[in-house]
Amino acid sequence: MFSGIVKCVGRVLERTDMGADARLAIAYETGELGALAPGSSIAVNGACLTATACGPGRFEADVSKATLAVTTLGALAVGSPVNLEASLKVGDPLDGHYVTGHIDGVGRVVEIGPAARSTFLAVELPEALSRYVARKGSIAVDGVSLTVNAVSGRRFEVNIVPHTREATVISGYAPDTPVNIEVDIVARYVERLGGRESS
Repeated sequence: MFSGIVKCVGRVLERTDMGADARLAIAYETGELGALAPGSSIAVNGACLTATACGPGRFEADVSKATLAVTTLGALAVGSPVNLEASLKVGDPLDGHYVTGHIDGVGRVVEIGPAARSTFLAVELPEALSRYVARKGSIAVDGVSLTVNAVSGRRFEVNIVPHTREATVISGYAPDTPVNIEVDIVARYVERLGGRESS
């Protein structure tokens, strides 16, 4: 479980394609993620991966065929920046919202621009996810916990404060940038309890 508060931006050091799977080696600033060990869970652009090897300022993780199919991780190349967050521990503050690290689908940036000192961001969702997004609800974009300001059809809008823009990969967004989307887990449970499930 994660909070959607990105701890640092890392970079892909190595990518090894292994049949239908891949292995990533990712570098980060030592100390930003705490003590990592094989078996640690780390959100990489919002997708929960398990560290298979760790060294000073780096870790490796395998990415399954299933994860590659529903996230943007398959498009990562050496040098790509990635949002990183280690999993929550008992007693950690929850400054964002509950994020599982299970990506629901890939959205697309349709508009980005200044809004006073902040940044306006509009994202288009896959059709199947649009019903889970509500005004003033929570959503994770590339692992960043954000509050939805407006929803129209498949499009939602958020405001990015300067700190969040500077401390995440959002600083590199442009129109058509693909982004990992995780909808609020509460919306998923409400649907399940109501007897309606997505196909």
